[in-house]
Amino acid sequence: MTRADGWLLAAGALTLPLWLQSPYHLHVAIMAGIFGVLAMSLNLLLGYTGQLSLGHAAFFGIGAYTSALLTLKLDWSFWPALAVAVALAALAGFFIGRLALKLRGAYFVLVTISFAGVISLVSINWIELTNGPLGLPGVPAPALGPWSFRTKTAYYYLVLAACGLSYLVCRRLVMSRIGRALVALRENEPLAESVGVDVTHYLVLAAVVSAAMAGLGGSLYAHYTRFVSPEVFLFTYTVTMVIMVVAGGKGTLAGPVVGATLFTVLPEALRAAASWQWQMLAYGVLLVLLVFFLPRGIVPWLARVMAGSQAPAEPDSPTIRR
Repeated sequence: MTRADGWLLAAGALTLPLWLQSPYHLHVAIMAGIFGVLAMSLNLLLGYTGQLSLGHAAFFGIGAYTSALLTLKLDWSFWPALAVAVALAALAGFFIGRLALKLRGAYFVLVTISFAGVISLVSINWIELTNGPLGLPGVPAPALGPWSFRTKTAYYYLVLAACGLSYLVCRRLVMSRIGRALVALRENEPLAESVGVDVTHYLVLAAVVSAAMAGLGGSLYAHYTRFVSPEVFLFTYTVTMVIMVVAGGKGTLAGPVVGATLFTVLPEALRAAASWQWQMLAYGVLLVLLVFFLPRGIVPWLARVMAGSQAPAEPDSPTIRR
């Protein structure tokens, strides 16, 4: 992606509310932004370390519940609650990382799924704190001094800022020495360890940053929907994140954003065009065709097309110098 393309996309994102006349369309854009943050967080693990986490919804739910409980029960404002939600999700990522990243493959997947299941059971059964299956209604909208983010337009810009910050954090991390170490671990872990790369340190670091970003997405979701329930821990959320990362292009910076946008807008477009049965059939067929014809994802395919036509694409993954 050239610098001009980046400025064009930024201008389009900033002016999007001017083109979306319907509040429903703006709602879809907000949800796409929240899922974009979640997809970028999962991409740090799946795309750059090669570790598949199927318990990522747990960090999302921890962020949502923490922010909701602090604002409802302790009357905190949104901003300190957001910071604590991110920190608590990062702490959970640290402990899970230290425990599970000594494992690889299917064992790591099983540990992350079990962790998500435990957190979900806590949210259901600790009724005195979480209100159980009834959830927590009335989560307040964010405010900044006299300005409130209650309207969809205002909240869109808040989510857009969170997406931009998440993208910059991922880019800075990936393009640094840490990113090169993560890619080395993904490509050949024994070789990377033999040349002095601390496997546990870098994998835990990726898990902490990934969990913190998921907690950010959870907090934004809670204050947007104004309601939090154990449904935030549903396995379908994690599956959706994986689809977004893989279809967009895992191991790229722009892939999760493209995947989140596509797979948030696509179900809504199919819902308007067909009944529920045909909607799910069309969604499944499109997903199979996408994976079959573009196995590396949309963004790597676009990069090859642009490189073949004119200018080389900007690399999204750091190169490893021999």
